[in-house]
Amino acid sequence: MWARSGVLAIKKVSQFLGWLLEWATILLMVALTVVVVVAVGFRLAGDSLSWYDEVAAILLSWVTYYGSALAALRRRHIGFDSVLLSLPLNLRLGAVVLAEIVVLGFFGVMAYTGMLVLDVLEGEYLVSLTWVPIQLTQSVIPIGAVLFIVAELLSLPDYARLVARGISLDHPEIVVEREG
Repeated sequence: MWARSGVLAIKKVSQFLGWLLEWATILLMVALTVVVVVAVGFRLAGDSLSWYDEVAAILLSWVTYYGSALAALRRRHIGFDSVLLSLPLNLRLGAVVLAEIVVLGFFGVMAYTGMLVLDVLEGEYLVSLTWVPIQLTQSVIPIGAVLFIVAELLSLPDYARLVARGISLDHPEIVVEREG
């Protein structure tokens, strides 16, 4: 009973996070597109926006960080299913655990370091938009890292089950025969 309600809670949180990340990524992509189109229009008119390069780069990095968290939640980031599924079951599951430890460790370090960077940037502002704090623009580093960690942890149970069953996420039609 408790296990089933825990699984349902994880699925609900995962669905909400997926929805949130989808919309954040979509809105950021729309904002980036609008900024680029407006900037091109200004350049064609013989005038250019002083803030375009800085804002476009920030929006692109935000799309990248939040989009990668969404990819992690869906397990659509870089992987090696064919290599993983070619391993015997025990090694396969061990490889999943090792890979998760490495990935979670990397993003843990990234979140911690991102927080240190935010402290260093205190009181700094964008060059072109002097009212925008750089801490705001760079907050994507620790926030994106934590979101990636949460996404990995939420998607891990289903992923581990599929790997144990020999099912590829990249090619679900390929199923490795189970060992007896």
